[in-house]
Amino acid sequence: MVMKASVEDDDSGWELGMPDKMEKSNTDWVDITQDFEEACRGELLEISEEPCLLLDLFTCLYIHNPDFIEDPAMKAFALGILKICDIAREKVNKAAVFEEEDFQSMTYGFKMANSVTDLRVTGTSSVFCVSTYLVSTRSRQGEERDPEVELEHQQCLAVFSRVKFTRVLLTVLIAFTKKETSAVAEAQKLMTQAADLLSAIHNSLHHGIQAQNDTTKGDHPIMMGFEPLVNQRLLPPTFPRYAKIIKREEMVSYFSKLIDRIKTVCEVVNLTNLHCILDFFCEFSEQSPCVLSRSLLQTTFLVDNKKVFGTHLMQDMVKDALRSFVSPPVLSPKCCLYNNHQAKDYIDSFVTHCVRPFCSLIQIHGHNRARQRDKLGHILEEFATLQDEAEKVDAALHSMLLKQEPQRQHLACLGTWVLYHNLRIMIQYLLSGFELELYIILLMWNLKILCLKFAVRPLSREITMSQAYQNMCAGMYKTMIAFDMDGKVRKPKFELDSEQVRYEHRFAPFNSVITPPPVHYLQFKEMSDLNKYSPPPQSADLYMAASKHFQQAKMILENIPNPDHEVRLKYWKN
Repeated sequence: MVMKASVEDDDSGWELGMPDKMEKSNTDWVDITQDFEEACRGELLEISEEPCLLLDLFTCLYIHNPDFIEDPAMKAFALGILKICDIAREKVNKAAVFEEEDFQSMTYGFKMANSVTDLRVTGTSSVFCVSTYLVSTRSRQGEERDPEVELEHQQCLAVFSRVKFTRVLLTVLIAFTKKETSAVAEAQKLMTQAADLLSAIHNSLHHGIQAQNDTTKGDHPIMMGFEPLVNQRLLPPTFPRYAKIIKREEMVSYFSKLIDRIKTVCEVVNLTNLHCILDFFCEFSEQSPCVLSRSLLQTTFLVDNKKVFGTHLMQDMVKDALRSFVSPPVLSPKCCLYNNHQAKDYIDSFVTHCVRPFCSLIQIHGHNRARQRDKLGHILEEFATLQDEAEKVDAALHSMLLKQEPQRQHLACLGTWVLYHNLRIMIQYLLSGFELELYIILLMWNLKILCLKFAVRPLSREITMSQAYQNMCAGMYKTMIAFDMDGKVRKPKFELDSEQVRYEHRFAPFNSVITPPPVHYLQFKEMSDLNKYSPPPQSADLYMAASKHFQQAKMILENIPNPDHEVRLKYWKN
């Protein structure tokens, strides 16, 4: 089916760069299959790759006014795409884990099928129409198969798979708009169904009219129903980055990865501990997911920015995390402070002040990797303030506890917990420098120092991981020093270069943290000066020492029971 623009003499049909009146030409399964492919690829760009609506979704002419489409399957598909993109846009805006230069949510006056209910779009009428025709063209036992009928059957099956896939994907996103966690479990089941449909779509990519590549059109192939320049006059002088529609095979591969990411998002509702949730967000972020899956994870965790998973208060999650980490006496029913009103006021006030920094920390892990580094540096200031308050509350509770139970103490309970998260943030900040290729030798030395202080959590796994971190960082630091001594490290020579300026700039976010105290540049030079040893170590000595560190780290990682993805990744890198 091809939709053509009919232009009236007075141009009254033109609205936002697209004719309001359209007419329909001949309809067949070949054309419809091809149209589904191209529209699906435009939709993929919108919901996953953070572009501008004018440059991707609304270059598809069918989307401008689906009411004019007479074919029921194509109309349902167009409405489904609009609904999917509208829900995705709403989720992305609500989660607020995108940058303005990366994602443009403006609709420029285009209609997003708001007048059509979700129930109507997800209804079975369009699927029933296609499936009825599908049944009428399938082969029957003992009947000689006509090749043309078989081809038409395969093309009809291709359309059926695409219509149903769109409906399933829309149903999944609608499930994520509900507050009940049971809806997430429903979405997880639907994603399995979507994966099966995607396999059928992949097997039918050869059906339909293929796009024509015209070198005079640049990167825009000639595709039925698409006009890349239809919205050109609506673009601002400095429009967002260039968008290019990907190939069909890449489209299927990308949707497959999107399905896997959404399945992973659904798993977060099974977690009950704040520390486990933080680890989950960190591991998910390491995969560099698309903006939609990042936003779904954020809105699933904190529904309407009020309750965790829509049922638990964040204050209760913080208290449970404190109990599992250090089990402070004030939160123990057996302690005399448990029912003390003043002590309860102290701990409740502290927990309330913890909510904002921890919610911000979780939201930071929803941003792209480059933006995370910048935001981690800023949130250290909030955690430094929180640590100061934790130490004051510890001191107040300790003095109250000594009066009633002299044999017990309440020192460094809350402070140790906040210190643990401070060190985690500092290590994440430094490690992101390697990922963003900001590597310098100074980072390895500082990571080694931080890992020495990181083993504060009374859990063997955390202590073991800290020891592995320490050995890996020490090994890499000594290796880089040896490479530098042998002249194997190429350094840029700048006339106005200053190592001290780079050092102070790189670790400036740590200046707001009191514990652990920041290491100043002169102190770093003194502690890392090899000439203080007699005799000074040679490069061969450093290589040998680094080898021992790596071997020790390998042994530590090998002995960790039930290693997760992070441990396995560090082991293979080592």
